[in-house]
Amino acid sequence: MKALIIGGGGREHAMAWKLAQSEKIEKVYAAPGNGGTAGEKNCENVDLLGRDPAEEEIQEALIRYVIKENIDLTVVGPEAPLAAGISDRFRAAGLAIVGPGAAAARLEASKAYAKGFMEKYGVRAARSLAFTEARGALEALKIHFAGGKTGGTPPLVIKADGLAAGKGVVIAADRALAEKTVVSFMEEKTLGDAGKKLLLEEFLNGPEVSVLAAVSCVPGKKGVILPFVSARDHKRRFDNDQGPNTGGMGAIAPVPDFNAALQEDFMEAILTPTLRGLEAEGFDYRGFIFFGLLIQNGKCYLLEYNVRLGDPETQAVLPLLDSDFGELCMAVENGALNDFRLNWKPGAVCAPVAVAAGYPGDYRKGDPIALNETAFAKTRAVLFAAGALRSSGGPAGTGLRSSGGRVLAVSAYGANAADARKKAYEALGALNFEGMDYRRDIGGKTS
Repeated sequence: MKALIIGGGGREHAMAWKLAQSEKIEKVYAAPGNGGTAGEKNCENVDLLGRDPAEEEIQEALIRYVIKENIDLTVVGPEAPLAAGISDRFRAAGLAIVGPGAAAARLEASKAYAKGFMEKYGVRAARSLAFTEARGALEALKIHFAGGKTGGTPPLVIKADGLAAGKGVVIAADRALAEKTVVSFMEEKTLGDAGKKLLLEEFLNGPEVSVLAAVSCVPGKKGVILPFVSARDHKRRFDNDQGPNTGGMGAIAPVPDFNAALQEDFMEAILTPTLRGLEAEGFDYRGFIFFGLLIQNGKCYLLEYNVRLGDPETQAVLPLLDSDFGELCMAVENGALNDFRLNWKPGAVCAPVAVAAGYPGDYRKGDPIALNETAFAKTRAVLFAAGALRSSGGPAGTGLRSSGGRVLAVSAYGANAADARKKAYEALGALNFEGMDYRRDIGGKTS
């Protein structure tokens, strides 16, 4: 079989790497892919449109390419194509694709819609209010920070309703920051249409956990959600969870403090009612889902849904998967997930992310990435490129140059979390590019 991965980040590199190991997959294509997928065994990048096309043009070009090349299975990495209906288009053309339809993708594309879904089906989550006008939101802030009728206390979580590439959530410790955020999102339109509507949400305090899962749910049939091992993303830019939120500075899997009791609570309070809701809404959801959890007082609360695999959690989770990823994707698409058995390697993976100077603000690009091959090989870590392109004349061992804010991740396997963490940072020490930086505490006590 031939498979196509849609996307060009670190998550997609990890997915292509894992698909290429499948006994069922002879060739993997990545559209557009990155420098990492370009150098991956049995993998080829596909650049169908060299300009800045509209999403509809991209999807039509992908469908033509899949038909022309007789590609058997397409797997979608990022959220934007899903929200734009790529899975619906593919299935209407009779093509196999792993990803939910546009109706189900609203669970990520609209936080207000997702919150309504949670309330409707009894998914445990923080309380929130939605606003479509800045005036109403500002008045609610005034009451909240005055300790008025809402009974609220600082801080307060402000979420842009639409897709905002990880930049649409602000935790406001005071009224001044809260008002500044509302004005920025709704009046100054710093997030574009994503900030036209926003949520003011109760702040929950505790550690966060990510649970990725495979989903096979089609109208009129009993659905299945098959959870993966837990992971923990580290969003803040600097050590000890300081600084601005980012797309993710690294991840560990599994999470040592996500014990059996919490896993059971997650299944009962979040996963089961979510599946009930997917079935009741009649969604065609054949793909992956991400549960963003917060643990408070021994209970799991859902912070958000993502309708795809997480980034960088995927780079920590997939190296632990001891089942055939190609077979898993086909079981999702074919509705055979109920009979699929997920197997996991013992041990742990730590995957810190190296970023460019200036990230998450304006950052450097075009710097060659050097590698000490001998030192890196000793760790047996895997390098997953994100914002990196392959170019001739690069340093020995990589041939890569930085092209984005989050440049790469190294995923190191260990007998336990401490062992994985030690190897991951040894592997990072074997890599270098101008201005390279990373958090030193991924998977540590502060996580």
